[in-house]
Amino acid sequence: MSLRYHLELIAQQVADFCFMLIPRRQPSSAALRECRIVSHRGEHDNRQVRENTMAAFGAAAAAGVWGIEFDLRWTRDLHPVVIHDPGTGRVFDVDLNVAEVSLEQLRQQIPEIPTLEEVVSEFGGKMHLMVELKGDALNQDDLKAARLAEIFAGLQAVRDFHFLALQADLFDPAEFAGNKALVLVSELEVDALSQQVIEQDYGGLCGHYLLLNKRLIDLHRARGQKLGTGFVGSRHCFYREINRGVDWVFSNRALKLKRIREQLLRKR
Repeated sequence: MSLRYHLELIAQQVADFCFMLIPRRQPSSAALRECRIVSHRGEHDNRQVRENTMAAFGAAAAAGVWGIEFDLRWTRDLHPVVIHDPGTGRVFDVDLNVAEVSLEQLRQQIPEIPTLEEVVSEFGGKMHLMVELKGDALNQDDLKAARLAEIFAGLQAVRDFHFLALQADLFDPAEFAGNKALVLVSELEVDALSQQVIEQDYGGLCGHYLLLNKRLIDLHRARGQKLGTGFVGSRHCFYREINRGVDWVFSNRALKLKRIREQLLRKR
């Protein structure tokens, strides 16, 4: 695993610990019902259940979680598959570059990596699909767009799925879905991406809960655009995001958050 991956994980854990200790007002029943919890890469621990696999998505689906977030990459022969990293080593301990192998080669060595078609066929229409588009050097956006349009033909953009990306040019193969189905994700440059979302009339903006402040939330809500924050892991942080009016809560502990919400609603 890369040094950056470990540093990001440590920073996230520190932030989670700090926010866990700060008491928050319990959200109203209406706010709890409107909250949409999204399982980030499915319910996984990367030991017994690996991220971005059918098992991880199935666990979230079985628990009744509203949506799943997953990552999309392309094989050398332009088949869309579900995996976060360009390589397979971190999660599967097999060193392959996804863009340098065919789908057949990939499935022979790591059958656990699902195709996009398998995920959409199994979970489309049952859960909301948040599909993060990743970059590569394969180009051929026209062929990619045709393939995506074919796979998502049975679903309705915005109602059933959104496409996410860290930069706007990654949306090119997904233009068939319309701008309202496109959501930019900020790592650090949140103000610049916020301006792009407004200028292009995209569907919304996502980012870490520390980055999306009240000013940005109010700004985009006034324009009818959605806001999503990640990666919420504790009760008090969950309360904070719901009280701030965030539309989507992305979490690596989606089942835990769903249980918290259900417990509160039963007490009302």
